[in-house]
Amino acid sequence: MKLSKSESRKRIKRRIRKISFGTATKPRLAVYRSNKEIYAQLIDDNAGVTLAAASSRDKEISSATGTKSEIATLVGKAIAEKAVALKIDTVAFDRGGFLYHGRVKSLAEGAREAGLKF
Repeated sequence: MKLSKSESRKRIKRRIRKISFGTATKPRLAVYRSNKEIYAQLIDDNAGVTLAAASSRDKEISSATGTKSEIATLVGKAIAEKAVALKIDTVAFDRGGFLYHGRVKSLAEGAREAGLKF
């Protein structure tokens, strides 16, 4: 029996979340990708709070033109800038069950360029 795309993603997500855990000093960088937009959050799982968030719907990013991958790179840079402002330099990357290519990879590379380590 072949799994649907969403069921497959849920299985992968559960497998990743067993390992990936965020703290105040090393938060989890969670990525969500919809068909049009891409979102990133820095999450402290101990306290259960979101420390910072960035998405392609933010005013400064949504006005940018380019491919979805180029916009994902801008989102990665934006979340990294917010992390650096919070004095965070290392994160645990959580790709949320999505494959590490395309927009997810672009977001990760943009965050690395702006100074995040993972």
